[in-house]
Amino acid sequence: MLILHDPRCAEYGPDLQDERPARATRTAALLHERHPDWTWRAPALEVPDSTLLLAHTASHLRRLDHPEDFDHETPYLPGIGEHARRSVSGALEATAHALEHGTPVFSLMRPPGHHATAMEAMGYCYLNTAAIAALHAVRVGGLKRVAVWDFDAHHGNGTEFILHAQAAHDTFFFASVHQYPGYPGTGTQDHGPSIRNWPVAPRSPRANHMQMLRASLDAVLSFAPDLIVISAGFDAFKGDPVAELSLEVEDFAELGRWVAAVRHPTAAILEGGYSEQLPLLVDAFLSAWQNAARSA
Repeated sequence: MLILHDPRCAEYGPDLQDERPARATRTAALLHERHPDWTWRAPALEVPDSTLLLAHTASHLRRLDHPEDFDHETPYLPGIGEHARRSVSGALEATAHALEHGTPVFSLMRPPGHHATAMEAMGYCYLNTAAIAALHAVRVGGLKRVAVWDFDAHHGNGTEFILHAQAAHDTFFFASVHQYPGYPGTGTQDHGPSIRNWPVAPRSPRANHMQMLRASLDAVLSFAPDLIVISAGFDAFKGDPVAELSLEVEDFAELGRWVAAVRHPTAAILEGGYSEQLPLLVDAFLSAWQNAARSA
């Protein structure tokens, strides 16, 4: 297992309501303690504007440096543009590793990205890491088909917006399983054959939620992608303060076992997850992925 993590991702936002530095620091500490044999590396890839412009407008990139809040959840913070670029770097290096080595890889970085649209930061997200990684793999890397599987509790509206705008239904596939009603209030319908949504009602039984997750992953696999990017959010956990879903620790381990059985290069990127149990949830997912991959 390769973990891409830069401790500098915890150097901003101590006063944020939920998306706090401890999400990264406590998760990194637990993984270091439990898995001394895992490989760790700080993302070092320089991310030029040309890469970011694959998904975002030039005005949005300039806006990141303007000292004005996007919204109460997504404030302007000194250096936030550089923090967001390092998070993108983690996603790009994760996908490169998956394509080259085919072994489990996880980008443990913040800020998250899946709510950021082409021209707007929102929901703690400044740059859309998953969309940039998917677009880079095709436009620069030459892949033919890339899928994004988003199991965060909230709809990946930014990723959907960016990939849907490409109007390339045979190139990009997006699948999101998320709570609805819930933030950001989108993701209630599909858009053509390559933008698929599975809204989950608040307090739905675990079994129903897991059936939707399995159906969404099967749809991803039916697309036969050259690469799968996972927007791995852990806020569907029953104890998370920002959602009303019911998954248990073991359910995230099951997701890891599913991913291990995938026969396509796969990279996972941290999105949401705001409970005190986040380190345990990430460990359950990654440990099951690694262990099942070893025994495959």
